[in-house]
Amino acid sequence: MRFKRTLRILAAGILSAFVLVVAGGADSGAAVVEAAGSGMNVLASISGKDVNVSASATSAPASDDGMLYLFAEPIWSDGITTNALASAPAAGNATFTTPLNANSADSRLYSKFIVAALQGGQYVPLNPGAYIVNPEAIADHTVGRTNAGKKGLLIDPAKLASNEMVDLGVKQAIYNIPLSNIIGPTSNASYPTINYNYNGKTFQFNGLVVAEYDNIFKTMSDRGICITACLLNNMGNCPQLIHPLSRDGSACPYYAFNNADAEGVDYITAAASFLAERYSNQGHGKVDNWVVGNEVTARVEWNYINIRDLNAYVNEYAEAFRLFYNGIKSRNANANVYICIDQQWDRNRAADAGVKYDSKDLINSFNTNIAAGGNIDWGLACHPMPLPLTWASYWNKGAYYRNLIKHNENSAYVTMENIEVLTDYMCRPELLAPNGQVRSIIATEVGYTSSQGENVQAAAFVHGYLQAENNQHIDAFILSRESDDAAEIGQGLAFGLTNVDGSPKMIYDFYKYIDTPNAAPYTEQAKAVMGISDWGQALIAR
Repeated sequence: MRFKRTLRILAAGILSAFVLVVAGGADSGAAVVEAAGSGMNVLASISGKDVNVSASATSAPASDDGMLYLFAEPIWSDGITTNALASAPAAGNATFTTPLNANSADSRLYSKFIVAALQGGQYVPLNPGAYIVNPEAIADHTVGRTNAGKKGLLIDPAKLASNEMVDLGVKQAIYNIPLSNIIGPTSNASYPTINYNYNGKTFQFNGLVVAEYDNIFKTMSDRGICITACLLNNMGNCPQLIHPLSRDGSACPYYAFNNADAEGVDYITAAASFLAERYSNQGHGKVDNWVVGNEVTARVEWNYINIRDLNAYVNEYAEAFRLFYNGIKSRNANANVYICIDQQWDRNRAADAGVKYDSKDLINSFNTNIAAGGNIDWGLACHPMPLPLTWASYWNKGAYYRNLIKHNENSAYVTMENIEVLTDYMCRPELLAPNGQVRSIIATEVGYTSSQGENVQAAAFVHGYLQAENNQHIDAFILSRESDDAAEIGQGLAFGLTNVDGSPKMIYDFYKYIDTPNAAPYTEQAKAVMGISDWGQALIAR
């Protein structure tokens, strides 16, 4: 099966056997998809302990025996490999019901539901595969979200025990979880291995590493901070997490998640369930937002897999995303799950073909893919960093860089200077969430270097924050970082609020007071540095 799937990925791309047309959803608001030639729309949703699958067409599909059949295929399947679960007369409308079997060896929470008809003695799929669109229906650890404000920070764990986060008034924070680090046993008697039973199997999590995350997340939660966790796929203790097409020996920071075989799916879903359950205010802290991967637009640098075609690449990511989404939302219905893009928006550079992808193209492909299998409430995490990264004073850029940042959807880059380009684009009808609202958008990495002067860094931060504060579609603005990183400084990237030795920079107080009644002196100083007399000259409200 893996060899067959590899050939399909490399040669065919996303859903190549079907021409997809997005159609209106049922009462749930979820989009459904018609497979051209069959005219069959299929929607799968949880109702109680069952999965209800509804299928509709303009006319009854051809059928040797006058019946339609429902199959629940594994996500990596290329065709029909299982036995039929239910049947219904071949008509313009058909409904099927099958047990969900949640948290059992026969769980269908992650299945791909296919309606088929016998034609010429063979089962012929009438839809490309429908996934459950409401995993939150069985969530058993749902807790309220933390909604304190937009001002965020990449926290320095070395300062966790200090009062600096409280002094700064941090409202949002992001922290990375390289998944391989938490998987596997530990020999530390004080922090024994955590045995986690899921879907009929037992998975081991490293008690010592998990305890470190417990401490970090609980400390931040106790301080009223909304936490975003970024799930990364590093090479380490769990090679099963690495996609088969990522195992060619290429050395990369992070790899594509393995949605291509049973072992990969088992580990992804168990990890998603474990983390969402543990960090849903169970005494270990609460994570409200989960980001799947880092800047997946950069295939080679941050989500390596040996696939160059955009749609085929996105298909693998989208399938892995669904696994995380269903695992997380089936535990905590209020958790948000995000894809992650960088600031390269619409460059269309020939040199980037198959190496990295424009964010606009990736969003379009991802949205089409998700709509095809059943629309879900995915969110968007963006990194609207300055251009270039080493130049905080965007207002003093030369013509070359100014031509790369425009206030329309064809802009080569999206930074905080023109962030409205991204949020306006996400307002397009075809990109809206199942409830008809604009999807959650969070800026999870924005950094301004002090290498041009601490006053420039402080002013750039004020502008970026005010852009986010005046844009109703941005839910978080997370600055990178609390403390300077010595390695980054060597690249001209002194992003911290404090120096390496912990001493505060000028930006420290600007950050501290920007969302308080005492902000005016700092916003006035920022205007002076930028050479403007009114914020209306630099802010674009949405």
